[in-house]
Amino acid sequence: MSDRFKFSISATDGAARTGTISMQRGEIRTPAFMPVGTAATVKAMKPADVRAAGADIILGNTYHLMLRPGAERVARLGGLHRFMCWERPILTDSGGYQVMSLSELTKRSEDGVAFKSHLDGARHMITPERSTEIQRLLGSDIVMAFDELVPTTSSRDVQAAAMERSMRWARRSRDAFLGDGAHAAAAAQFGIQQGALDPELRRQSAEALIEIGFDGYAVGGLAVGEGQEAMFGVLDYAPGQLPADRPRYLMGVGKPDDIVGAVERGIDMFDCVLPTRSGRTGQAFTWDGPINIRNARFAEDQEPIDPACGCPVCARWSRAYLHHLVRAGEILGAMLMTEHNLSFYQQLMETLRAAINERRLAAFANGFHARYVQTKSQSSSA
Repeated sequence: MSDRFKFSISATDGAARTGTISMQRGEIRTPAFMPVGTAATVKAMKPADVRAAGADIILGNTYHLMLRPGAERVARLGGLHRFMCWERPILTDSGGYQVMSLSELTKRSEDGVAFKSHLDGARHMITPERSTEIQRLLGSDIVMAFDELVPTTSSRDVQAAAMERSMRWARRSRDAFLGDGAHAAAAAQFGIQQGALDPELRRQSAEALIEIGFDGYAVGGLAVGEGQEAMFGVLDYAPGQLPADRPRYLMGVGKPDDIVGAVERGIDMFDCVLPTRSGRTGQAFTWDGPINIRNARFAEDQEPIDPACGCPVCARWSRAYLHHLVRAGEILGAMLMTEHNLSFYQQLMETLRAAINERRLAAFANGFHARYVQTKSQSSSA
């Protein structure tokens, strides 16, 4: 690791670690949660408010940005950071997940993935080289290798073939990244471990990625419907197959209890649309579990969303007011609910970092799981 990218671990507690990723655009405290800015915006939030909530880094989406407004256009306008007024690090995903989620529109080959745009039906092709080029044009700080994701319910032969192809694509992604000296000198690139729920496939994938050599490593192919127990089963061994001195990123996760369990198992970075999407639909996260602010019981509730939360929303507005805004379909409701949720997620990460530093993570996690899971069950039947 060079001056462009340094990962230092300041404390450990069991498998969990806390530390700092240092990059040219700023430091990222780990464990870290990255708000998702799919289309060059974290929905319902201004960039300054995302930062004020505690985010050190956000995620942008290669697939969506290549379709609209277009990577070349973003480059002409000065890059993604300037375009959206976010001056801190940005991680861009490779488009691999969208390949799976839009599979009815795609055709896969060794070269890459041909697909029709879900916006206008135009035909496109993403290869490892093109994915890397798009991320360079966007000005990404952390570039993800292009991979092939298949459902965990696929046969082992299908899973093995996808993993092996992903490793070949990882090599091509790395060569393309290093081939642009200027971008490689300022940015970092992560490889993505695949292998579904199979320990041997995961081991083979990790060994292939390590041989190629990346700045960090992601655990991919999870949080796609396999359930928390199965996901934690993979996380009991997968992080340990990856280098201990590099960041470990669990893609697309997740719910607060998912995050706590994954941190216990050695994961350093997370992203998920859940806090922003939930905010827009009336769900708020609290230390006692999620609540649906649309429920009639909040219509005259003058308490904040979470009395234990110190965010600006909880400091000023009541559940009753937010209930009114959301039920009325007011834009401010989506904005305030999203701001609270992102603040809650960042408070959770700050609490996890402190617990690891003080070597009391197990006690915190046990208390969190008992309190949060019980209330979550209650809220789901409300």
